[in-house]
Amino acid sequence: MLSLVPVSLREANEFARRHHRHHKPTVGHKFSIGVQEDGRLAGVAICGRPVSRFLDDGYTLEVNRLCTDGARNACSMLYGAAVRAARAMGYKRIITYILDSECGASLKASGFVCEGPAGGLEWTGRRRPRDSGQYPRQMKTRWVKILRQED
Repeated sequence: MLSLVPVSLREANEFARRHHRHHKPTVGHKFSIGVQEDGRLAGVAICGRPVSRFLDDGYTLEVNRLCTDGARNACSMLYGAAVRAARAMGYKRIITYILDSECGASLKASGFVCEGPAGGLEWTGRRRPRDSGQYPRQMKTRWVKILRQED
């Protein structure tokens, strides 16, 4: 059975370092949430300010990292917990990004809506394709959930 647990940024980053396919640990955060299954950490969500300075309006929170070890329903549980925490903290919307090759089922289940391609950049952050051989070139999409309407 899954249960939510508090985790430090250090613990969340260590989990992400071991389990995330294409991201490095984050530098900072507003908060992190963990999910346990049978007493072991099975996933983490690291939430913070939007990476894009154009979206950093003080009322938008970004799920900067979310990764699991494959535990069933862990992603949906973490997105739902992040949404509830953001709403309780007074945020107006919450955003996140996924690769365009990912289906977004957990985001859809948590009430997020896909806004489409994000910025026209590759996941590497570069406009021009480069062949590093490290990861296949993939674009990202932005997903958003409105928590409360503009005042």
